[in-house]
Amino acid sequence: MAETKGKFDFAIDRGGTFTDVFARLPDGRERVLKLLSHDPQNYRDAPTEGIRRVLEEESGRSFPRDQPLDSSLIGWIRMGTTVATNALLERQGERTALVVTRGFRDLLHIGTQARPDLFDLEVRMPELLYEEVIEVEERVILTQDSCQLPRNQSKRIVTGSTGDRLELWRDLDLQQAERDLKRLFSEGIRSLAVLLLHSYTWSDHEKAVGDLAKRLGFTQVSLSSEVMPMVRAVPRGYTVCADAYLTPKIHNYLAEFTTGFRGGLKGVDVLFMQSDGGLTPMEQFCGSRAVLSGPAGGVVGYAVTSHGFMENKPVIGFDMGGTSTDVSRYAGQYEHVFEATIAGITLQAPQLDINTVAAGGGSRLFFRSGMFVVGPESAGAHPGPACYRKGGPLTVTDANLALGRLLPSFFPRIFGPGENEPLSVDDTMKHFNELTREINHFLSANQSSNSTSGGDQSEMSIEEVAMGFIRVANEAMCRPIRALTQAKGHDTSEHVLACFGGAAGQHACAIARALGMKTVFIHKYSGVLSAYGLALADVVEELQEPCSLQYISASYCELDGRIARLSQCCEEKLLQRGFSSCQINTEVFLHMRYEGTDCALMVTAADHPRNSLSCSSGDFRMAFTKRYLKEFGFTIADRPIVVDDIRVRGSGKSGIKSKVQRKPGQRPLTPNQMTQCYFEEGYLSTSVYLWEDLTCDHSIHGPAIIIDHNSTILVEPPCVARLTDAGDLCISVGMATQCVLGTELDTVQLSIFSHRFMSIAEQMGRVLQRTSMSTNIKERLDFSCAVFGPDGGLVSNAPHIPVHLGAMQETVQYQIRAAGGSMTEGDVILSNHPCAGGSHLPDLTVITPVFRGGVSAPVFFVASRGHHADIGGITPGSMPPHSTSLQQEGAVFTSFKLVTGGVFQEEAVTEALMAPAQYPECSGTRNLRDNLSDLRAQVAANQRGCQLVGELIDSYGLEVVQAYMGYIQSNAELAVRDMLKDFARRRQDTGSLEVEAEDQMDDGTPIRLKVQINEQQGSAVFDFTGTGVEVWGNCNAPRAITLSALIYCLRCMVGQDIPLNQGCLTPVKVIIPPGSILQPSLNAAVVGGNVLTSQRVVDVIFKAFQVCAASQGCMNNVSFGCEKSGYYETVAGGAGAGPGWNGRSGVHSHMTNTRITDPEILEKRYPVILEQFSLRPGSGGSGLYHGGDGVIRKLLFRRPVVLSVLSERRSTQPYGLHGGANGAAGLNLLHKTDNRVLNLGGKNSVSLEPGDMFSLFTPGGGGYGRVPDAEDQIPFKRRCVNEY
Repeated sequence: MAETKGKFDFAIDRGGTFTDVFARLPDGRERVLKLLSHDPQNYRDAPTEGIRRVLEEESGRSFPRDQPLDSSLIGWIRMGTTVATNALLERQGERTALVVTRGFRDLLHIGTQARPDLFDLEVRMPELLYEEVIEVEERVILTQDSCQLPRNQSKRIVTGSTGDRLELWRDLDLQQAERDLKRLFSEGIRSLAVLLLHSYTWSDHEKAVGDLAKRLGFTQVSLSSEVMPMVRAVPRGYTVCADAYLTPKIHNYLAEFTTGFRGGLKGVDVLFMQSDGGLTPMEQFCGSRAVLSGPAGGVVGYAVTSHGFMENKPVIGFDMGGTSTDVSRYAGQYEHVFEATIAGITLQAPQLDINTVAAGGGSRLFFRSGMFVVGPESAGAHPGPACYRKGGPLTVTDANLALGRLLPSFFPRIFGPGENEPLSVDDTMKHFNELTREINHFLSANQSSNSTSGGDQSEMSIEEVAMGFIRVANEAMCRPIRALTQAKGHDTSEHVLACFGGAAGQHACAIARALGMKTVFIHKYSGVLSAYGLALADVVEELQEPCSLQYISASYCELDGRIARLSQCCEEKLLQRGFSSCQINTEVFLHMRYEGTDCALMVTAADHPRNSLSCSSGDFRMAFTKRYLKEFGFTIADRPIVVDDIRVRGSGKSGIKSKVQRKPGQRPLTPNQMTQCYFEEGYLSTSVYLWEDLTCDHSIHGPAIIIDHNSTILVEPPCVARLTDAGDLCISVGMATQCVLGTELDTVQLSIFSHRFMSIAEQMGRVLQRTSMSTNIKERLDFSCAVFGPDGGLVSNAPHIPVHLGAMQETVQYQIRAAGGSMTEGDVILSNHPCAGGSHLPDLTVITPVFRGGVSAPVFFVASRGHHADIGGITPGSMPPHSTSLQQEGAVFTSFKLVTGGVFQEEAVTEALMAPAQYPECSGTRNLRDNLSDLRAQVAANQRGCQLVGELIDSYGLEVVQAYMGYIQSNAELAVRDMLKDFARRRQDTGSLEVEAEDQMDDGTPIRLKVQINEQQGSAVFDFTGTGVEVWGNCNAPRAITLSALIYCLRCMVGQDIPLNQGCLTPVKVIIPPGSILQPSLNAAVVGGNVLTSQRVVDVIFKAFQVCAASQGCMNNVSFGCEKSGYYETVAGGAGAGPGWNGRSGVHSHMTNTRITDPEILEKRYPVILEQFSLRPGSGGSGLYHGGDGVIRKLLFRRPVVLSVLSERRSTQPYGLHGGANGAAGLNLLHKTDNRVLNLGGKNSVSLEPGDMFSLFTPGGGGYGRVPDAEDQIPFKRRCVNEY
């Protein structure tokens, strides 16, 4: 397939800035070139121009730009393109409308209901891809054997492609759909995305809507059942929208591209790279599979070129560009993910697992509150770095230039306003001079005033500052590599670092050394590796269909038949493409999970041949359990395994093999020139070589710079580079002599340690998510992980759930006091009691002390807190609305030894979890198996944290690590003091540095706050005196909750990324009256304090500081179940507006950020029908900036359950600010089968019968600013509230 003798073959990567071309010439030679992707003054299309130049230069014939090219000279063209990516990023796709099941018009707006940035009060989220929504009357529901709803005999029962049986709940109203579609067509919309619930298994309604739309003239109709037939409506909906939005853009580009050739490239094999790393024919290239088209070529390129050459060692791909860095892993198989978020859109399609970090050559450099910060802001292509002569800011590229690592004489003269000047060293050094003065002024000012500075730090030179930023950037790029390796159980040091992209070579040696890697591999075409990868790639045909079978012998016959059918289809398509049978390979994947869990793995049985106990395609049970054990650390031996999807990937082997070999040189290697380059040791004399002058017998000892046509490679001392026979560069990474780091403060190391401590907390979180079993932790992500100092003070807390932020510190410090020095290595403590720093009982905190040889007391602590779905008590879900004592809310742990001497105390903890049954009307835990599994997962996460802390101490020494722990806490303290000083300065106009606010709970209990600010010290007293007394109910909030709310508010008001630790609270004194709702008695009920009162505390703090209007002020806790099982969710509402922004609608705000269960999963696993889930129009407060709307969520129950609702803001409204109107209060309604409608109030627990429906109307956010006069009003389309 790849051999086209006598013709030109082209592989082209059309990027956002440059287009890379790899050409295979008729005589076997290879050529590469790079040209601008956009140069309208000289050519219309960059790939066509690249082909033209090669044909003209190599054939000797003239090919005028204004005439189509002769395609008879061309064998094949393979392309990767960022057309889809750029259209998605810039929101420049086709005008699109969404067609969705009635009741779910806002499903994709709400999404998972989580916000991307915890501390962004504006809740900035990418805009949706569709501009109009049509709701169609139709509904199918899955049948359930236990369903007790009366059966309507007139409703048809159908069987879906998964084997599931479905009932046609509501017929499709095509007449109304036609009227609505005609209206859309008249508005100029021609692209449709169709998403109907459960269409992944039964697609007739979608196909009927699609056929109707095509008859009406819509040119692009994407059906979710065809684009990606997988369960989960939200990601499938995003994917089908992306397909409808992007595919027309791709088709338009392809049409333009083919017009550049005679005959429209007829007879030429034209293939495009998909996001999964496989090539597909041009006519099948579509938007949902195209978003990673460009990066995928690079992954294939390094995988094919480096893995085999490096003795099949696993490889990390390191692609560093201008704005970001992509990292990926290859160990003999491409690692795919089937759900990933790109440009704010979650795509449910096979994609290579590529992790991106916002640290590239154009990443900006900042010095903030004593810390070096790199990115995530980027200078972009315009104006670009300071050295580009267009007034740009300092960037990583400038830092390399300042250190002598980039040589302007080897760069083209394309910079400056006229794009005819060289890189400007002067502009770079001017900016660094200013920044260095700022840094030295800060250091000088703080050495005298800050007693914790750790001694004098001498002034920094420009080179030390630039080097500091390089080290911080390197550490930022190490984090995603650790996530790909260490967090998944792989040893990072056993990998090879394969570098490509323009900036990667400058950082490769330092990053490899930091990660313990011994080898860096840089391909000869590294500057155009994405294009070269296209030439090496296989043509792929892939088919997938949903399934709903258990993996048991009774299902093997059906599985084998479906696999054989899909495999045959793939093979036939590849045969039609011209491949022979010997070139075709098919691989079978099953998407498998344990029954009752949400975590499915796409598994291949390639290494597990069939046996008498497996299906014909291999032993998938063994493959699944081994993969599950590796990924999550455990298996569930007694749990059935379910197959959710069957996937077959057919590959036509078509990649070329490079025949170009380098010959040994006949003369000794001499440098092109010598230069001075700055390293840790200072300036060193550095040799400069041109790659084209190197031969395969040459070795280059660092320090050296190797210049390629498209990149600059830095060989650091004491690394050694050599050229391979194939002409690639292989660098042996030497371990440089480490400078001994003392305990005195080094501002650069401060930033690096901040990254390292945060990385520990993040990796703990990944382990916990991977090894947990419950939906709450694994899917809803209701957990947090943190590292603490020897005094229990918070050092780093990964930003998981805000209500956990400061609370865990109180828990750890309580255990230190309670243990009194009796902790020993191998002990793990479990706690959830409010008096011990607990938030509410379902949040179980597991604490592990970190010991060090020769030190009797713990040197650090690590802890993880997770919300367990049930721990007993008076209601399923352990969230009782009417509890009046702690014992009614479930199992209580104060200082419980969960692990003693390394032994998990299963019997004792089981007894404790069942203990609530001794109290009247209470039960022990209703889900012991998940409790034990999640507790083991928390222990495993802590163990990972202990290991990483130990490795950090091994690298730097205990005294140094603990010293920098203190410096990081001081840095957070400084940032908060600066914020308070700035606020005080702005308050001087009023003549008062005292602010106050008050709000009320629904029962009238006041929460009062008075804040006294000291401008000189940057400190404040937060005094809650006057707050109401402890309540007869469960809205009492332990002291730790108020501290969590305060640390969250302070972090939001600081407005920049700072470490989350106890230093945030150092400038603050908190006064909470004992016996109040914010510091209740020992056995007070508190389950609502964590989820309700915490939100009100945030509202009061923000009101005092006039930050923004109130958000919904509630988490809308809903749980239902029976004695055997239960379900729990929190539901989104409206966010408050603020100065310059409208409040976000349908999102979780402030103290929570948990996800909500997908509608299709909800109906598949639980006895409910979700009748409606949409925004609640008009519920946000009006104003100059309007508050966000709440949501409407209606649950129809299919069998008897106990429903518990725990909510606030049902009688009080979220406040507006500065003349903005209040948001609407929430409402909880129960619709009985006898047509009665009952108001449940804010807190209630009721027994429901089949056919009862619960309607939840969540609060809106407050408005901000007074609405101007009518003629000046900002137009905003609003609808009135319609509750019923």
